[in-house]
Amino acid sequence: MYKPIADYIETIDVSTINKERQEVLKNLIDYIQEKVSKNEMIRINCICTHNSRRSHLTHVWAQVMANHFQINQVTCYSGGTEATALYPMVTTILEETGFHIQKLSVENNPVYSIKFSKNEHPIIGFSKKFDDAFNPETQFVAIMTCSQADAGCPFIAGAEKRIPITYEDPKVSDGTPNQKEVYSNRSLQIATEMYSIFSKIKL
Repeated sequence: MYKPIADYIETIDVSTINKERQEVLKNLIDYIQEKVSKNEMIRINCICTHNSRRSHLTHVWAQVMANHFQINQVTCYSGGTEATALYPMVTTILEETGFHIQKLSVENNPVYSIKFSKNEHPIIGFSKKFDDAFNPETQFVAIMTCSQADAGCPFIAGAEKRIPITYEDPKVSDGTPNQKEVYSNRSLQIATEMYSIFSKIKL
């Protein structure tokens, strides 16, 4: 793992997660633990309305924390109820955290390579619907990262389980002087919760 990301992970303080939130996270812990205990593949599809902000941050940090805790059978994905584009401030915050990001295409919905380690496969980031051909069709858990997507998608075809772990949209700060701070805080919150989840998995 790139040293700046490893150093960032070392600063994470899971004591900031209150008891109520810990109960929300427990459902995903239980799902992952059951899969690990059975030595089965774990596919996590992080879903939000536009697949532009929260779902990507959850996708990235879940994959990174699985790698950090050496839970090697985890593959993470993301999608939306509609496709838009990965919002540029998300990539800015990740780059400042230490990720190596390369834009692979320049159309309205660019494709990004998001690397967290010299030797690990990059995370591929672009906006897509949750049932896009890029994502798994069956045998995955759907993590609903926004309340709108959770309410708007009562059924996720192919999902073994659906778990709402919702976050406030950093979009509320777009166009304001504190935009970067809001996105940075949301990224840290998601990183902290994904750290907490994967740290509790017994191999």
